[in-house]
Amino acid sequence: MAQIKHLPIYKTAYELLEIVVRVTKGFPRDFKYSLGEKIRNEVIDLVVFIFKANATKKERIEHAGRILERIEVIDLLVRLTKDLRIINVKQFSEIVFLTDSLGRQAQGWIKHTASLAES
Repeated sequence: MAQIKHLPIYKTAYELLEIVVRVTKGFPRDFKYSLGEKIRNEVIDLVVFIFKANATKKERIEHAGRILERIEVIDLLVRLTKDLRIINVKQFSEIVFLTDSLGRQAQGWIKHTASLAES
């Protein structure tokens, strides 16, 4: 088990969390405590599942699957905020770039863990 703070997936997730906290801070009042809070909570859940996946090899595939689920929800909510013009295209692209990277890393975790189980 690698130290979590040294893993690329953790670093990317933490960067996403920082951006999401900064961006949602500027949401209009109507959306700050509903949509903004939901996005923040989903990203926090994502980071928690990364911790859990790193902590146990036995359930790593299951937790990585949950990471992918959180990413899909985050992408949906962020797309909605862009369509409602709550965030701009630059903020949207920053977030989507990071969620895409996280998805690829989680898929890699799943493939690597599955190949170890087959061996």
